[in-house]
Amino acid sequence: MAGVQEKFGVPPDRIIDYLTLMGDTVDNVPGVEKVGPKTAAKWIAEYGSLDGVIAAADKIKGAAGENLRKALDWLPMARKLVTVVLDCDLNGHVPQWPSLDALALRPVDEAGLQEFYKRNGFKTWLKELSAKAEAPVSEDMFAAAPVPAPDDTPRHYDTILDWALFDAWLAKLTAAELVAVDTETDSLDPMRAQIVGISFAVKAGEAAYIPLRHDGPDAPVQLPIDEVLAKLKPWLEDAAAAKLGQNLKYDTHVFANHGISLRGVQHDTMLQSYVLEAHKTHGLGALGERHLGRAGLSYEDLCGKGVHQIPFAQVDVARAAQYSGEDSEMCVALHEQLWPQIEREAGLTFVYRDIEMPTSALLARIERVGVLIDAPLLQAQSHELGQRLLALEQEAYEIAGQPFNLGSPKQIGEILFTKLGLPVVKKTATGAPSTDEEVLEKLSLDYPLPAKILETRGLAKLKSTYTDKLPLMINPATGRVHTNYAQAVAVTGRLSSNEPNLQNIPIRTAEGRRVREAFVAPPGHLIVSADYSQIELRIMAHISEDPGLLRAFGDGVDVHRATASEVFNTPLAEVTTEQRRYAKTINFGLIYGMGAFGLAQSLGIEQKAARDYIELYFNRFAGVKHYMDNTKARAAELGYVETLFGRRIYLPEIKGGNGPRKAGAERQSINAPMQGTAADLIKLAMIAVQTALDNEGKATRIVMQVHDELVFEVPQGELDWVKAEVPRLMAGVAQLKVPLLAEVGVGPNWDQAH
Repeated sequence: MAGVQEKFGVPPDRIIDYLTLMGDTVDNVPGVEKVGPKTAAKWIAEYGSLDGVIAAADKIKGAAGENLRKALDWLPMARKLVTVVLDCDLNGHVPQWPSLDALALRPVDEAGLQEFYKRNGFKTWLKELSAKAEAPVSEDMFAAAPVPAPDDTPRHYDTILDWALFDAWLAKLTAAELVAVDTETDSLDPMRAQIVGISFAVKAGEAAYIPLRHDGPDAPVQLPIDEVLAKLKPWLEDAAAAKLGQNLKYDTHVFANHGISLRGVQHDTMLQSYVLEAHKTHGLGALGERHLGRAGLSYEDLCGKGVHQIPFAQVDVARAAQYSGEDSEMCVALHEQLWPQIEREAGLTFVYRDIEMPTSALLARIERVGVLIDAPLLQAQSHELGQRLLALEQEAYEIAGQPFNLGSPKQIGEILFTKLGLPVVKKTATGAPSTDEEVLEKLSLDYPLPAKILETRGLAKLKSTYTDKLPLMINPATGRVHTNYAQAVAVTGRLSSNEPNLQNIPIRTAEGRRVREAFVAPPGHLIVSADYSQIELRIMAHISEDPGLLRAFGDGVDVHRATASEVFNTPLAEVTTEQRRYAKTINFGLIYGMGAFGLAQSLGIEQKAARDYIELYFNRFAGVKHYMDNTKARAAELGYVETLFGRRIYLPEIKGGNGPRKAGAERQSINAPMQGTAADLIKLAMIAVQTALDNEGKATRIVMQVHDELVFEVPQGELDWVKAEVPRLMAGVAQLKVPLLAEVGVGPNWDQAH
C-alpha cells in the first residue's frame, strides 16, 4: 500500500479513479484533457474520490476545471473501461484454470527474477533487486552469458609531458602486435576537428595520454603538437603496424585534418559489437558495462553538459589522461572479449573482416571527398518553394473560408471536423479527431483541403531540410557537402546518412526530384549513377528457389508482368497495366511481410479481394510461401535470421513480444534477410569498384552511397571505362541463382544521371 501511495500519490483503492481522470493511452481510453498524474492525484486527495471530484466539478477553476466539465458525460464509461473485471464465472468455463490455492502469494524467486530482468532489459528493476542481493548489474538485454563481474584489474595511465617518456612509448608502439588509438578533439565534426590529445594502449590496464593543446588555467607545459605528430606520423601511416580503436573512421578524419593518412586499421570494437549484436547499442561505455562490468568516465563527467559544458581543451590534464587512456585500454580489453566470439563463426568473420572493416575505410574516403552542391540553384528553388507555400496557404484559406494555422493540428481539426464536417477517420488517445498524415491521405481522396495541407507539409519539409539547409552545410574549405555514413545503426546492415541525410531526399514529387539537380559534377566531369535492379526481388528468388521467379529473372522478362501472368492466368503479352500494377504491389508487399489488410489499403480494394490475390499468388509461387513459413519458424526458434553472407539480424520481439510486436517481428523476419543481403551486396560492390579504381589508377571517385545505388564523379575521359566496368563489377560480387543486374545513368547532375 505504501509503495502504491509513494509511486502514484493515491492509495490502492483509488487507482481506478486516478486512471479514469488521466485516461489510459495504452488502451486508448480518453481521460480529462490535459489532466496528468499530478492533477489527478491532487484532485483525489482534495475531494476524496472520483465521485467527489465529479460532485465538485463546478468549483474547480481554470482550464482544467473546464476540461473536467466537458468530460463529465464520458467519465462513467472511462471508469468502466479502466476497471479490471472481477465477476467472471470461471467455474466450469475454464477447465485449465488453476485453483485459488495455487494462486496464493509465494516467496519471491529472486534468482529467477534477476535472470528474467536481465534477459528482458528491465534495468531499473534489476538494479533494485541487485541492490538487495549486492549483485552486479548488466545492460545486456538478451545475453546468454552471465553478468560480468566488476573489473578490478589494476590500471595505470601515463601522462606524456617529456620526450623521454614519449620515446619510451613510441618504442612500445613500434614493437607491439596491436595498438589501440584514440584522439581527443575540439569538435564532433570529423572534417573540422583538431587534435587536443592522443592516447594509446598496448594491453588492458595500461595506457598513455599525450596532451597537446590543453589550455585550462592549470594546464602544464605540453610537448609541441607539430613535433609530436611528425614523430608519430611514420608509425601512424605504416600499414604493417596493426591498429585498433572505437569508431576509427572518425579518428581517420581527425588525423587527415593534420596531414596524416592513418593506415593499418585492423580492428574496430564498435564494428565488432555491431556484427555480434546489431540490435544493441555500441558506444564504448555501453560495451564496457555489457562485457567488462565497467563503463568508465563519460564525456559529460569531464566536460559537463548543456550551456555549462566546457571544451575538452579546458579539462584538467590528469582527468583527461584518465578518460582518454581508459578509452584506449578498454578497447584492448573489449577486443580480447569480442574478437574470439567473431572468429568462432565463419559467417560473422566474413561479415566483419571482408565487409564491415573495408567498408569503414572506404566510407572515410567517400566522406572526405564529399559531393559538389550548386548552392545558387538550391537558393532559387527555396525561393520558388516559399512562393508556392504562400499560394497554397491562400488556397487552403479559401477552401476553409477563413485563415488558420496550417501547422496546428488543433486548428486543422476544428476546420476539418467542426466547421466543414468531414468524417472522423480515427481519434487520438484523448478522444480528439486525429489529423495525422494517414488520416489526411484518406480524406484527400475525397476532399480538397486535406490534400492542400498534405502538399504544404511536404513542401515545407523539403524547403527546411534541403533547399534552405544544404547551402549552409557546404564546407568552406572544400566547397562541398560532407555527409557522415553511420555504419553501426541499422540492424540489417544498411548505412545511415546524416548531417546531411542524403538518403531520404524525396523523389516521388517533381519538387523533390529537383533537389537532386543541385548535386553536380565539377568542370570536365560527369555524374554517374549505378544501382542494382530489383535487388530484393532477385534475392527473394534466390532464397526461396521458387521456379516461377527463377524463370522470370533467368529469361530476363519483366518480373511484375511475369507475376501478373501467373496470378491472373493470362498470357504474358496480354497482361494489362492494371494487372501489372497489382502484381508489382503484391511482389514488393510480400517482401515486407504485408498481409491482406495492408495489400487492400495499397491497392484500394476490399480485404477479401486482397486475400484472394494473395492466395492466388501463393498457389502460383509456392516456393515463396514455403520460404516465408520456414523463415518465421526458424526465426522464432533462434531469435534471429541471417543474410546470405552470415550477418545475423536479431528479432527480440519474435519470442517475447506481445501480439502486434510479435507480428511485426515476424514480418521483419521475412524482409530482413533480403534487405540485409542487399546491404551486404552494395557494400561488397563498393569495395570491388574502389579496388578496381585504385588498381587501374583511375581518378573516378565514389561520392555517395544511397541504399542500392552508388554515385560517382567521373572525369569525361574515364566515362567509357566506368560505364562498362562498374556494372560488371557490381554484378560479379556474388553468384546467385538469378543474375544480378546493375544499371548505369549519366548526366551533369544526380537527377539526370539517376
